[in-house]
Amino acid sequence: MPETMTALFGGAGPDWTPRQLPVPDPGPGQIVVRARANALNNADLSQLAGADPTSGGTGKEYRAGYEFAGEVTAVGDGVDAPAVGERVMGTSPGSFAQYVLADHRHVLPVPDGLGHEEACALPTGLLTEHGALTVAGFRPGQSVLITGATSGIGLIGVQVAKALGAGRIIATTRGAGKRGLLTRAGADTVVVAGEQDLAEAVLDATGGRGVDVALDHVGGRTFAACLPATSTDGAVVSIGRLDTAESTIDLDALAYRHLRVAGVSFGFTRPAELGAVIAAAGRALLAAVADARVRPLIDTTLSFDTAAEAAERLRSHQAHGKVILTVP
Repeated sequence: MPETMTALFGGAGPDWTPRQLPVPDPGPGQIVVRARANALNNADLSQLAGADPTSGGTGKEYRAGYEFAGEVTAVGDGVDAPAVGERVMGTSPGSFAQYVLADHRHVLPVPDGLGHEEACALPTGLLTEHGALTVAGFRPGQSVLITGATSGIGLIGVQVAKALGAGRIIATTRGAGKRGLLTRAGADTVVVAGEQDLAEAVLDATGGRGVDVALDHVGGRTFAACLPATSTDGAVVSIGRLDTAESTIDLDALAYRHLRVAGVSFGFTRPAELGAVIAAAGRALLAAVADARVRPLIDTTLSFDTAAEAAERLRSHQAHGKVILTVP
């Protein structure tokens, strides 16, 4: 293993900057992974913009990235699995680097036949969507609404719900041209935002009952519309805020339908909790990943040398699926 590596940093301008650093050594409970591919997330862009000193950001420098896939090269004390040489996919701060230091609980094994470019695009989606369905108390046979379903994580959510046995899946998109994408992923009904009233369309598709579970990736008015679109004793889970973090809701819809409302954000502040969420997602979904029932949609694959182009692709809101960086 070399002594130094390349990593991408934010905080010096509008784009990530490559730097040379020592290759990390694992501490107790940690592993080092030779990353082969990274996946971009919306959080990467907001963090980059927030630190950009040329546009009013903090100027505080940081190691970028969250999602990765590669091979384990070293393990720390107390780590029984994964083993050195095993292919893994996972999540860890500062993962836009040739060698990633990660909590051993925050990775999953990569199934045979799955390439690193696809594998790196799965961990956040698997843990978030499965975790949200778990919080909602989802059971096979129930109906599920997924808003913002053509986002990288939303598309995985459709496939996860299908793999776990959802009875009916209703998915939303901003563009009518993406209907086919969602039906191929497993959606039974597609609602085009802006052309259809969300609550009315969902009630029509469910015989006036509403869905058992709503997973909202959009926020704002869409989150508010999920409440009257959800059945009595159903659950609405806020996952993302692709629109806005503020929402004005109808409390009658909440109270009269006896709804349960929850929010999820599986960050790194509680490592044991995140590890449990990842492990549960792995137990439930790795078989579906292995047989291709759950696979990410890859929009663009670039490299560290063109990381600025990758960020711009994500900023454009034109990406159909995940944007990937291969690691030199």
